[in-house]
Amino acid sequence: MRYSGDWMVLADDRILEYIRENESGRPTAMAESGYVRYSRQYVHQRCKKLTKHGLLKHLGNGVYIITERGEGYLNGEIDTSEDAPDEVEPVFDEDNGPSVGENHEQV
Repeated sequence: MRYSGDWMVLADDRILEYIRENESGRPTAMAESGYVRYSRQYVHQRCKKLTKHGLLKHLGNGVYIITERGEGYLNGEIDTSEDAPDEVEPVFDEDNGPSVGENHEQV
């Protein structure tokens, strides 16, 4: 099951699925594919939003790739709602204090 945030729309799932299947994608190619049935302009707008939220990475020249976060979302491992942050690794090891070799700032 996927956990989409309030900011997401149906097109976002289609875009992410297309890019995962094809390893990269451009809004024009996605719109022309028939799988992502939205205009190129709308697909471009959604790709920018998905990039802002860390699900896609823009490589330049209109080419997007899926990120680990995007893969995690498609696999149902990540909740993309803004009020439910992703699970993060703890700064402190339960037995040994701060992780060895890691520089962590104190807040």
